[in-house]
Order: sequence, then C-alpha cells, then structure tokens
Amino acid sequence: MHALSSAIIFLFILFVLVLAGRVYQIIGTTKDWAKFPPPGQIIEVGGHRLHIWCMGDGSPVVVFDSALGASCLSWAMVQPSVAGFTRACSYDRAGFGWSDAGPIPRTAQRIANELHALLAGARVPGPYVLVGHSFGGFTARLFASRYRDDVAGMVLVDPADPEEWLQITEQKKKRVETGAALCRRGVWLARLGIARFVSLLASVGAFELARSTVSLVSHGALRREEESLLAPVNKLPSHLRPALRTFWTQPKFFEALASQIEAIYESAAQVASTGDYGDMPLTVLSAGNSGPVQLARHEAMARLSGRGKHIIASKSGHWIPVDQPELVVESIRQVIKAARERAVAR
Repeated sequence: MHALSSAIIFLFILFVLVLAGRVYQIIGTTKDWAKFPPPGQIIEVGGHRLHIWCMGDGSPVVVFDSALGASCLSWAMVQPSVAGFTRACSYDRAGFGWSDAGPIPRTAQRIANELHALLAGARVPGPYVLVGHSFGGFTARLFASRYRDDVAGMVLVDPADPEEWLQITEQKKKRVETGAALCRRGVWLARLGIARFVSLLASVGAFELARSTVSLVSHGALRREEESLLAPVNKLPSHLRPALRTFWTQPKFFEALASQIEAIYESAAQVASTGDYGDMPLTVLSAGNSGPVQLARHEAMARLSGRGKHIIASKSGHWIPVDQPELVVESIRQVIKAARERAVAR
C-alpha cells in the first residue's frame, strides 16, 4: 500500500510539472512573438507561411540562404552592407525564425522550390544572386540548376559539399542518427518549457548552469558541439540574441532541423545530380581552417563555372558571415559587377 501511495504521489508531481512546463512554454511563446515581431513579410507558399526580409534597391537581387540551423538573422552583419548597393533579401526556411513549420521531409530540393514560390509571392523579381552558407549552398545550387534563367550569379560561403554525403559510412550514419535523435529530444524539451528555461539561464548570465543543463539532457553530445552552435550567437550584435534564443525554444525548430539532418543523403544526391553553371559568375569561399580535402572540393566547385573563383577566408572558421562579413560583402559586390557586365554583353 505504501509503495502504491508513493507511486501515485510521484505521478501526480510529474503531471503537475509537465502541466506547468506546458503552460510556461505557451505563455512564454505568446510573449516572445509580441516582443519580437517579424521584421519582414510573411508569405503563403502553399499550406504554410515563410518569412522574407528585404532591404535596399537595385538589380540583381541578392538572396541569402542560411546554414543548417540558422535563420535570417545570421546575415545581420552582411545584409545591410549589401543593401547599400542593391536589393538584399534574407529569409527563414520552414521551421526556422519567423516561418511556419513546413511539410516533411525537409530536403534541399523542397526548400529550393519553396524559396522560388516565396520570391514570387513576395513579388521579388529576378535576376537573383544567390548567397548560400553551409547547407544553404545546397539550396542555392539546386535553385540555380532548376531556375537557371532567374539566376545571375552565386556566392557559396563555406558550402556543404555533396561528395561528403554520397557514400554512407558507419561513422556518418551514426553522426546523422545522433543528430536527429538529439533534435527529436529537443522537440519535447521545447514543448515542456525546458529549452525555454535553459534560454532564460543564458539570458541572465548563468552560462555554466545553462551548459550543464544542456549537457545533462543531451548526455554530453551538445556540449561537444558547443563552439559551432554558440559561436555565431556570441559574435552577432547583442540586440539580436534574445530573438535568436526565442527561435531555439520552439518545437518547430527542432522538428525542421531533425528532418534536414535525416534527409542529408537525399539532399546531397539531389545536388550531385546537377550540372555545371556555364559562365555564370560564381565565387566559393572556404574557411581558413579547412583541410586539404575540403579545399580541393571547394576548388572543384568553383570550376563548375567558367567564371568561378575560389577564395580562402584566412581569418575565419566555418561562420565566415560573422568572422569576416566584409569578405562576404566584397565577394557579393564582385559577383554583381560581373553579372551586370555579363547582362550588358548579352
């Protein structure tokens, strides 16, 4: 009887904690969206809505696509400068930032098609210069392949290379499975308000406690990826950080990220099946700490265009848009110049 009573008490306490977490998450989310309204437009793209943020004037239009788990805010140190010499638009893929969750699976081709629909719905006419960072390079290359007449040039910023994911090894399989599993766990942590609590700890400066909590719930896996996950936040303007932390407390973020990770093999195959880009102006930027294999792959990627260039960002890690934003801006400027000259010649 005593054991039964203890079990009932435990279940009751657990129920109260779960209920409290759900209420905390719902109220917090409502306040967050009121505090951080979308800076751009919210556009219907067929069953869900995406956020796009444009500034400046001119043609061709620069369209930014972010890294695997990033939002439009990751371009905060690049987009305003580009808007000084042409129109510049960043957006949030489905599930990220201010965009709704989208249909599954989140393959690069689906994302590229949604971007095309978004630009049409937002009445942002081409031609476009596509700027893709990391996973965003997959989207840019597929967009340029499928909608060739709409694309005037590309800048690929330390882009993901499909060759890396075409052969499924046990190590890669484990990496993908672990990443997806952590994201699935993140969905529930977000729904129960735990992700929000960690964000609160970070916002008040309790970084060690926040890190310890993350390490505990992820069995140390996220702690090992801390630098790649947190470095962009620490380097972006401080006024953007609260909005970023809000994004990372949403179940849709973890769901979309899990799907992108699980679909990485399919996305890589989609990109690998595309051809070259003729004489389209193309610049590929590599991180300064890239290994020889990665540099060789990026060099080969640049050769997909007769006007391709390969540049090493010597002062940057993977996050070139925040480590050396001026290099990204100048690369975009040069591609736009080449694209305009190419258009006149034609």
